[in-house]
Amino acid sequence: MEILIVYLLMLIIPIIANVNINSTYSKYKKKQNVAGKTGYDVAREILDRNGLGDIYVVETRGNLTDCYDSSRKTVKLSTDIYHGDSIAAISVAAHECGHAVQDKEGYSWMRIRSAIFPVVSIGTNLAYLILLGGLLFQVLDLIYIAIVLTGLGLLFQLVTLPVEFDASNRAKVFLKEYGVVDNSEEQGVSKMLGSAAMTYVAGVVSAALEMLYLIMRFTDRN
Repeated sequence: MEILIVYLLMLIIPIIANVNINSTYSKYKKKQNVAGKTGYDVAREILDRNGLGDIYVVETRGNLTDCYDSSRKTVKLSTDIYHGDSIAAISVAAHECGHAVQDKEGYSWMRIRSAIFPVVSIGTNLAYLILLGGLLFQVLDLIYIAIVLTGLGLLFQLVTLPVEFDASNRAKVFLKEYGVVDNSEEQGVSKMLGSAAMTYVAGVVSAALEMLYLIMRFTDRN
């Protein structure tokens, strides 16, 4: 029974976080910011004011597919964020620019995340193949290795948390200091960025539950 609860939580928590961010986004997507600036305008201003005039701001496909590409030194904004002048648009754009500023300053957690990403990517991709092999051939050592490799995903999620929270904090400061939002809009910005941050918290919890699930399955089988 306990293992079923863990499994269900592992599936449900990310769904709840996703519903929350989409609901919050839908709400603040309809509220125009007082300054009337688009996500592109805000991104360009933040980057230029922080000595990052060489960083491109480009439009990308999808919904909430926004990101900062450190390898190409590019802030990618989804269509609604790039062209939108809503509270949601400027919040997301400012957040991604927060990552660009982190990169410029050599923010320690971002550097750690970038350093471990190749190992984590390979390890997590191999984890379930190794687990399958361990179960098929009844090799307990392979099962142990698979669980450890799954733990790399949890480590990456944990390292990601401070990177995302710091980017959101920077975004709030930028929007306030540069006069993009007024006092009446600060709460909306905080809610938008807060709901986005919760998706990363959900990622950590889900990764931890995945490890617990594998350990419980192994113990049960053993």
